[in-house]
Amino acid sequence: MRYVSRSHLISIGLAIFSMLFGAGNLIYPLMVGVTSGAQTPFGLLGFLLTSVFLPVAGLIAMILFEGNYSEFFNRLGRWPGQAFLFVCMAGIGPIIGIPRTVTLSHTMIAPFIPFTSLQAMDYYSCFLFALVFLTITFLVTFKENRIIDILGYIISPLLITSLLIIIAEGIFSAHEVVTSDVTAAQAFCTNLLRGYETLDLLACIFFSSILIHILKNTIGSKISYSHNALALIGFKAGTIGVSILGVIYIGLSLLGMYHGHGLENANAGEILQIISYKILGRHGALLIGTAVLMACLSTAIALSAVFAEYIQYTLSRNKIGYVPALVITLLLCLPLSTFGLTQVLSLTAGPMLYIGYPMLITLTFCNIANKLFGFVWVRLPVLLTLIIAVISYMEFI
Repeated sequence: MRYVSRSHLISIGLAIFSMLFGAGNLIYPLMVGVTSGAQTPFGLLGFLLTSVFLPVAGLIAMILFEGNYSEFFNRLGRWPGQAFLFVCMAGIGPIIGIPRTVTLSHTMIAPFIPFTSLQAMDYYSCFLFALVFLTITFLVTFKENRIIDILGYIISPLLITSLLIIIAEGIFSAHEVVTSDVTAAQAFCTNLLRGYETLDLLACIFFSSILIHILKNTIGSKISYSHNALALIGFKAGTIGVSILGVIYIGLSLLGMYHGHGLENANAGEILQIISYKILGRHGALLIGTAVLMACLSTAIALSAVFAEYIQYTLSRNKIGYVPALVITLLLCLPLSTFGLTQVLSLTAGPMLYIGYPMLITLTFCNIANKLFGFVWVRLPVLLTLIIAVISYMEFI
């Protein structure tokens, strides 16, 4: 990398990690350990396939498409592609992605906020917290070219340090493994699907577009700008970010395996809160609550920027500027951000995930095959995936 310094490359990689590492990335790895017990290695294998391997595939696909997600989706045809793109954008934006980051942050911070134990005050606590959280998101995000530096140099180091503290302490103080009746095959299959719920493939596809855009604006001149050079930087930085993600997943799964006794039926956010208390006590839980806040804020920043760009360039065709589009994005997120984590998580495990996600996976690999090997089929494979996914989902419910 003679064009970009190693420190800059690492900073970009850390920014990618912090973009991806949000609410779902904190709570679902813990659930792998809690529900799998001694079979956690098999559960972790399934989880990593869908939460780490798929994002790498998404990153590769978007590099091949030079960050143009409209071209990526329009291989299905203009109208089907744009409809699918809209559904995906809504999922990572105001329907699931951003409200999930807000509500998990509130779940972790609520014990340290006065009056949240009073039911009459709880809604107002959720609303005020969401309002403050989304305001901070706006203040950090409205200068789009600063996102990489803020995430890479400030938020990521704080987040990784906090997570390593609880993981190290949790492994050091580990005793008995959680008791579980699941088989290795059951642990693998269950957590293969659980990896879907992180939404990392979706996130990586859209974050790659904003990453490439920011790279063009911030370091393009330093590297004698060319698509190949940017693609190489994006791939290397993405590999750094996703590798850190995998290491943290393994650590959190071990915490769930050793400290998740009696939490099999707990809310996903409560599992993180309770395990934090078990390992580090009240003051330690405040530290982890701060780490969660950093993780969720970093993801909310990236998601908000992506959705605001979508409003600006795709929906309004440049009739709305970036800052007004960002305000619209955050206002759309406010209602669901006040409903609580349980309600938001219930939206995750629905048709958008179990029908839309397999279609996106198929589209991703068809598009990679098209760019690398000239594979022309895309509509038929995605249609067959849709049919199979619908039938499977109907049996599931």
